[in-house]
Amino acid sequence: MTRIISGAAGSLRLEVPKSGTRPTSDRVREAIFSTLTSWDLIEGVRVLDLYAGSGALGLEAASRGAATVTLVEKHPQAAEIAKRNTRTVLGAFSPASTAAPRIDVVRQSVQTFLASEGERSVTPTWDVVMIDPPYDHSETEISDVLSALAPLLAEGAAVLVERSTRTPEPTWPSGIQPIREKRYGETALWWAEPAL
Repeated sequence: MTRIISGAAGSLRLEVPKSGTRPTSDRVREAIFSTLTSWDLIEGVRVLDLYAGSGALGLEAASRGAATVTLVEKHPQAAEIAKRNTRTVLGAFSPASTAAPRIDVVRQSVQTFLASEGERSVTPTWDVVMIDPPYDHSETEISDVLSALAPLLAEGAAVLVERSTRTPEPTWPSGIQPIREKRYGETALWWAEPAL
C-alpha cells in the first residue's frame, strides 16, 4: 500500500499501477522529505517529479506545502492514476483554502517535456526536482535528462536521482554538482544542486 505520509493529505491512500512502476517505499520517501525539510525546500516551492508513476513523490510534496507540483509520466495508465491521486490529495484541502497547491499531470516523455520547457522558459523554474526513472533506463538517458534540466533550475534548487544501488552514480553535467549520496537497502539516492 502506498500512502501520503504527512501534511494536509497525510495517511491518504494512493493508487499504484498494476505494473510498469516501482513505488518509492515509505522509509525512503520519509528520508527524502526529512532532507528537503532540513534544507527549507518544502513550503512554497516549485516541484518537478519526473517519471512520476503514481505521483507519490510529487504529491507528498504537495501535501507538505509545495506551491506547485508538476508530475511528468508518459505511460497512459500511470498518468491516469496520477490524475486520480491528484484529485484525492487536493480533496484534503478545504475548498476555500488558499494553501492548496497547483498540481499538473503531464502525459509526455521526460525528454519531450524538458525540451519544451527549455524553449519556453526565460528564467529558471524549478526549486526541487525528483528523478525516479525505471531501473532499466541507461546511464546515457539519465545524463541527457540532467543536461536538459540544468538550465531550468532555480538558485538553491535541489535535484534528487533515485536509482538501484547496482547502478553507478549519475554522470553530472557541468551545470549540476553532486552534494550527497545515501543508500537504503536496494535504493540509492543522489542529491545535487546547481553548480556555481
